[in-house]
Amino acid sequence: MKILHVSTDDSGGGAARASYRIHRALVHYGIDSRMCVLHRGTTDPRVTVAKHLPIASRILHKFYLHWLDYTRRGWYTENLVLHSFGQIGARLVEELNAGDADVLNLHWISNILSVTDIGKLKKPIVWTLHDMWAFCGGEHYVPDVAEARFRKGYRIDNRPRGEHGPDLNRRTWEAKRRAWVRQRFVIVSPSQWLAKCARQSILFSDAAVHVIPNPLCARATWRPIPRDTARIALGLPINKKLILVGAVGGMKDPRKGGELLRDAAAKLKLKHAGNVEMVVFGQDQPEESNMWPCPLHWLGRVDDDRVLVLAYSAADLMVVSSLQDNLPNTAVEAQACGTPVVAFDIGGLPDIVVHRETGWLAKPFDTDDLADGIVWILENDMRRGALSAAARKQAVERFAERVIAAEYSSLYDNILSNS
Repeated sequence: MKILHVSTDDSGGGAARASYRIHRALVHYGIDSRMCVLHRGTTDPRVTVAKHLPIASRILHKFYLHWLDYTRRGWYTENLVLHSFGQIGARLVEELNAGDADVLNLHWISNILSVTDIGKLKKPIVWTLHDMWAFCGGEHYVPDVAEARFRKGYRIDNRPRGEHGPDLNRRTWEAKRRAWVRQRFVIVSPSQWLAKCARQSILFSDAAVHVIPNPLCARATWRPIPRDTARIALGLPINKKLILVGAVGGMKDPRKGGELLRDAAAKLKLKHAGNVEMVVFGQDQPEESNMWPCPLHWLGRVDDDRVLVLAYSAADLMVVSSLQDNLPNTAVEAQACGTPVVAFDIGGLPDIVVHRETGWLAKPFDTDDLADGIVWILENDMRRGALSAAARKQAVERFAERVIAAEYSSLYDNILSNS
């Protein structure tokens, strides 16, 4: 059985890291797994870069990009999350169809496969979702409400307020519906929440949707390090209560809930008399950092997993204040390092955090409840130790590479036996 994972990247961002971990888990499990990417950040010989276009095609491609920019003139939306309209591909269709892979496993495919390209693939397709783009228009995340367009259809009369100009999201959704009408996707969602959204979407209403979490090498890489050792290595204070926050790319993304976190930090100062400081990774120190109600330590962008392990191990807990999230790698990594997680009870966070057993799930967007969860963990060292042990145990059992690889292997076998 030969599996080819198609992804824009193998390391640049949460989706890329998750897709690469799935690939490596399969290799360790004994499956012939390879990756085709547009941008390679690893030295893995099983990861190949999509062939570059010839000079003539590159010239035409540049003209095409300018034309796309022209078609988007006047478009505006208040949805500040990333939008991709799926018009650009790396001309891989013939290569993928002629290759020896038995199954194509798609991941985050911006600029490597266009909407039209996906419709032309002739191999069995497993699509691992890392956000909502596959069943939306151009949006990677939209509000999960009953009247969401992915559930009702992208009609002229249900365009969101605050959006004007050409309805590019509707155009993209219609392009997907036309191009994929004969495709039979098998969908994998890392979280129960995203699986529910996919099943309720018009585009994937007939697709088989499975829930398989992203794997983690919890025994070899993601494991606890003595707290004081980690703090000394990172130059962090030994005798403070440290709260870890951050994400790949930092907290600048409005979906990550930075303002809610700041509000919770202010309330924490009133609720907890201890010496509490925050450690932030994923971004450099911004100019407005002095507006935070507690001291901050900035680790900057962290690309080395060993440094992340130190950061998780140095912290008393981690806060994930996302407004919307699939199955954030940071929460799983933190728990594998024995660090309890405090988060809002939204998206895929309930798949990771067991309330009052491995962390705290606050009522959605209630910053008082978020602060209460932080205090509940920080005020009792014995309780924090029990949460830490439970978090580590769950991460090893639920997200282990062998467990996830076995689930993917079974899925691939079933697809091939029915093809």
